[in-house]
Amino acid sequence: MNVTVLRLLAGALAFGIFLFDTLSPLEGAVAVLYVLVILLAAATGRRGDILVAAASSLFLIVTAYLVVHGLLLAGAPALRGLVSLASTAIASLLALKSQADTATLAAQARLLDLSHDMTFARDSQGRITFWNRAAEEVYGWRPAEAVGRIADELLKTEYALPRATINQTLHMTGRWDGVLVHWTRTGERIVVESRWALRRDAKGWIVGVLETNTDITEREAAHAALVQSERRYRRMFKASRVGLIEEDWSAVRAELAALGLNDGASLSRYLTNHPAFIVKARQLARIIDVNPAFLAMVGVESTEDFLRSVDDILSEGDTTFGSALAAFARGDPFFEDETEVVGSDGRRIPVIFALTFPAPDDSDCKVMVFAVDATERRKAQDAALQAQAELAHAARVATLGEFTASIAHEVNQPLMAVVTSGEAALRWLRRGQPDLSEAGTALERVVSEGRRASEIVKRIRAFLTKAAPRSSEIEIAGLVEEAIQLVQRELAREHVELRSEVDIGLSPVIGDRVQLQQVVVNLMVNARQAMVEHGGQRLLTITASRISPTEVAIAVRDSGPGISRHDPERLFAPFFTTKPDGMGMGLAICRTIAEAHGGRLMAESPPDGGAIFSLILPVSQHGASV
Repeated sequence: MNVTVLRLLAGALAFGIFLFDTLSPLEGAVAVLYVLVILLAAATGRRGDILVAAASSLFLIVTAYLVVHGLLLAGAPALRGLVSLASTAIASLLALKSQADTATLAAQARLLDLSHDMTFARDSQGRITFWNRAAEEVYGWRPAEAVGRIADELLKTEYALPRATINQTLHMTGRWDGVLVHWTRTGERIVVESRWALRRDAKGWIVGVLETNTDITEREAAHAALVQSERRYRRMFKASRVGLIEEDWSAVRAELAALGLNDGASLSRYLTNHPAFIVKARQLARIIDVNPAFLAMVGVESTEDFLRSVDDILSEGDTTFGSALAAFARGDPFFEDETEVVGSDGRRIPVIFALTFPAPDDSDCKVMVFAVDATERRKAQDAALQAQAELAHAARVATLGEFTASIAHEVNQPLMAVVTSGEAALRWLRRGQPDLSEAGTALERVVSEGRRASEIVKRIRAFLTKAAPRSSEIEIAGLVEEAIQLVQRELAREHVELRSEVDIGLSPVIGDRVQLQQVVVNLMVNARQAMVEHGGQRLLTITASRISPTEVAIAVRDSGPGISRHDPERLFAPFFTTKPDGMGMGLAICRTIAEAHGGRLMAESPPDGGAIFSLILPVSQHGASV
């Protein structure tokens, strides 16, 4: 019923009561019926309507009394009039209070409707008396369908604790909160964080419970997934065959921040001036956990015996932690390198490791280290290097084997000179008048030729040496000259013209002199063989020049038939050869040596004929800075 109808009914009723009270001969408190007018006005929910109805009713009561009784204050009629006035006034006041209370409740209900939490009220029997909009949207029941139903039955509530225990807590403290499971109208299971509060009346009697629920289904699912992920991570951590170390670098990050070292460049400059900081940072990086694989690697039985700092497991000669620290300061996601860790018995264990760093804005400073025992790998590398050295030595012996006649001739020359000079000295001494001056000159020639023979033998022995590779600073000009001396006799015997062009002031290179000498000699021997088999002009040119600020090239060019367009890359493959009696290992060994020195070996066939083999090597840092 709308407001206008209620107002018309209240006005009609008031007018009817007034007429009846004024015209009726009955003696009674008819004016008490104005209370009904107040109730109709209150039904509109408007405070103004109640006040108008109250004022109108009081006016009509007084008017009717004056019309019937005048100003005479008769006993019974006056008392009835006073009762009517009092009842009407009291009804008005009660209606105004009820309207105010209703407005307050309505405002509270609107606030509850605005909440995103599912909120409902239930009486002491558990029947729902209020159902907010969020409850309707989540659970699926409209207020008209939910009000009056038992909440636990409607929502099929599942409790983690006995209901009696929950009720005991609720009545003792007036509140309870916990996690419940509810089921929606569509059969969907939801997990809620529930908060209960007792509702009491003005006398303190319990009249019901206000229940507020927050849907945490997704949060619970995420938490369950996180727990499952953590368990899976722990299983992988414990069962992995790779050594795993979990480290806490929060103290390292705090120290870097305190020093203002927030990037790799500033840290590198600081470490240059304060190298001892690396040791301090190693001590600040704490080991949180290690897996069984790493414990077995270092020979430790339990995790409790190992939860120390990184400084306790890295060897004193480690050079990788500074680079790892710089990567951490730069914000790199990971870092890889090789180092040695110290076992429980003091032995050094070579490992290949990788570190994963947290993001710079991540409050978690946990660093995960993956370590693989490289002992067997290092043994295999040493064996491979030994085999390579054996093969290279065999190749050098085979190379010089082709020069047997030339070597014999080259050694024979100073020996014959020694004999001739010695005989001459004897003749000068046996003369009647010994000529000591001439004899001394002859003996000086003997010494000179003996030294010459000794130098030839030393050069050959050095080339044939089987010692382990040793790196040193090598002058390019000297390297080329020594190689030429080893082959020039054989080149002359085959009528090969040799030209050498070495730039002045070339930066030195770092490497093993014998191995690099072997490469240059092998390239010159191959060039000689190609030209002898081809016929025609025999010109061998060896040049050394700087091709970039960081590289030098030694190029050997011949005037032979050149390289087939199908062979440039196959030339360096093991066992590939263009010679009928070749093994196909020379160039393969040469390329391996070049790459081991950080360089490369290249072959090309220029348009004007012949072939060019270029040995490109990086210059030493000292040489590059000159």
